[in-house]
Parts: sequence; C-alpha cells; structure tokens
Amino acid sequence: MTGTAFVVGVGTTKFEKPGSRAWQYWEMAKEAGGAALADAGIGYDLVEQAAVGHCHQSSTAAQRAVYELGRTGIPVYNVNNNCATGSTALAMARRFVASGADDCVLALGFEKMAKGALGAGADSGDFAASPVARHYGIMAARHGFAATPPTAQLFGNAAREHMERYGTTREQLAAVGEKNHRHSAANPRAQFQDVYTLRDVLGSRTVHDPLTKLQCSPTSDGAAAALVASGRFVRAHGLQGRAVEIAGQALATDTEETFASGSCIDVVGRPLSRAAAARAYRESGLGIEDVDVLELHDCFSVNELLTYEALGMCAEGGSGELAASGATTYGGRWVVNPSGGLISKGHPLGATGIAQCAELVWQLRGEAGGRQVADARVGLAHNIGLGGAAVVTLLRR
Repeated sequence: MTGTAFVVGVGTTKFEKPGSRAWQYWEMAKEAGGAALADAGIGYDLVEQAAVGHCHQSSTAAQRAVYELGRTGIPVYNVNNNCATGSTALAMARRFVASGADDCVLALGFEKMAKGALGAGADSGDFAASPVARHYGIMAARHGFAATPPTAQLFGNAAREHMERYGTTREQLAAVGEKNHRHSAANPRAQFQDVYTLRDVLGSRTVHDPLTKLQCSPTSDGAAAALVASGRFVRAHGLQGRAVEIAGQALATDTEETFASGSCIDVVGRPLSRAAAARAYRESGLGIEDVDVLELHDCFSVNELLTYEALGMCAEGGSGELAASGATTYGGRWVVNPSGGLISKGHPLGATGIAQCAELVWQLRGEAGGRQVADARVGLAHNIGLGGAAVVTLLRR
C-alpha cells in the first residue's frame, strides 16, 4: 500500500425478511448508495470506480444497480466471494485508493434472497461440483451428512467439536444469540428487534444440534454502501470531520491448515480468520488490546466464539467462558456486534461486510444512537465466506 484510505460516507437499507418488502435489488442499491453519498455530501460524478458485491443476482447486476445512481461510464466490478462478498468489495475499493489509482471509489453490496436456509453451494445439483465440496467432505468423513441445512451442519458440528474438546456448554453458545438479539433492539435497521432470554434461545427450534434457531442468521434482503477516499480527496472536500481511516485490512484464503486436521472448527475458518487478523494487525500497528468495538461474522453463534479465539481475544478454547462472562457486551472489555450481528440484524450476503463497516463508522463518529459504545476509537470488522475467504478490517478515528 502506498497511501492511506478513508471511509467518508456510509449508508444501508433496513435489512428485511425476503419477500416482506416489494422492492428490487437496484432499488435497494439506490437507497444505500444514495445514503452514502448524502452522508459524505458529494455527488456520484466524483466516484471514479465501483466495486459491487452480490451472490444471488445475475453477472452484470452491479451495473444495473449503480446505473440508478448515475450513468457516468466508470469501471464497475461485479464481486462474488460467498458471505465475504461485501468486505471483499470494500477491500477492492480500498486497494484502488491506497494504490494511488483513484481518489474516490464506491463499495456497494446488495442481495435479494429466497426464503429458507442456504444450500450447499452446488446450484446445478451436482454436489461434487460445489465450490465447498472439499469442506463438506471433511465434515462428512467425521460426522456424516444429516437431513438438516448443510451450512448449519458444518457449524453445528464445529460447535460439537468445541464442546467435546474444550468443555464449552450449550448455555455459552446460546449467550451469543441472547446478546446479539438484545443489541439489535436499539438498531432500527435490523431485521429483528426482539429481545430473548437465554432460556428462550436454548428452547427455540433446533436447526442442527446444538444450534437453535435463535443462534442462526436468517436470509435477508438489503443493501449497504461505503465511499472510500484518499487523504487528498478528504482535504479537498473538507471531509476531515467525517473521515474514518482504514488502518489495516487483509483478505486471506484457505491453506492446507484448513483441511489437514479433519476438524470442522478449522473447515469453517478459525485458521483463515487468524491469518487475516495477524496481517491486519501488522499493517495497522494495532492489536486486539487497542480495539473498542467489533462487528463479527456470527452466521451461527459458534462462529462468534471461534472468531474470539482467532482474533486473540482469549486463549484457544476460552471463548465460551468469555461469552458468558459479559466481556463482549456493554460494560465489558469489548462490545461485539452492537448492530445485532448477522443473527439479528440479518445477513444479505453481498451487503453484510459493508454493513459491518457502516456500523463501525457510525460508532467511531459517535453517531450510533442508543447502541453507541462510549469513547470508541478503534473498530474491527470480521467477515468470512466458506470456500473460502476471510476479511479483517481495522478502522480508526
């Protein structure tokens, strides 16, 4: 990287249950992108490139979406990296700016999804052709394949392994769901704003043992956008009071470590997340001890626990105790997922990573309203996609 990049404008739609709102993906994109431009106080004519993430729309859906903001002839990139799609688009935008190629780039993500659980990633019906066939093969060799949602099986079996290996309890897993649903009550953009007790979370319908419904992220419709700009652009447009620095960022993909152990804990991304975090820490000169607020990829409660360990928030195997201790909510050492996280805010795949960025920008500016983390100066976002990709981003005010 040759230069510093800043987020100068963010915007999101409310995340919605699929089919509950009569809108098209380009309408979502216009709403979120327009909000980001308004937040920065600039026009679309100043945007030089756009990196646009989506997983369930057609190949040039990015163009269809950004044309709602303007038809200026800029390069538009369609990005698809499974659940890490949004953060991958953000990483592309940041690289364009930090390299000196551009002064203002739009990162946009959206998704219009179908109801029900995600499949195994083999759209043709040929499981062997699935991009995640190797991951599911590791799981099947150890745990078999059940008649439950495939992604929930992977993470549910990772939870079982964590319980067997470290003594993690069902109550500790459920504590993540209880916390994130509670946090979302203060987020008007969240898909859900209902508060549940730990008993409610434990007693909700089992999706794949030990994971219950209130520990699983839903499918969602929605969009999010961020404008990434150079220091020169920030100064030229008087955006110093709005700008939040991307202090460090890394995108990592699987190595042999993911598959060598035969463990679902590794297959769902703990080594991948650890590698991305280490690189982001090195680049930023920051460590987990400097972080105040985090948006983590809690697609299932167990993944938040695994990410605590990958980020160095606790020792390996200590995440269950950390979750139950109150250290990751208001009044604790960190506030994790003040937005409600994927579990309660929702998870439109292409938008999630950018929505995490938006929440952290609001937090670091002191604009998060009833969910504001006091004196937040450094934020960390973690977004992961099976197949695999993990992005860790450190933001600093």
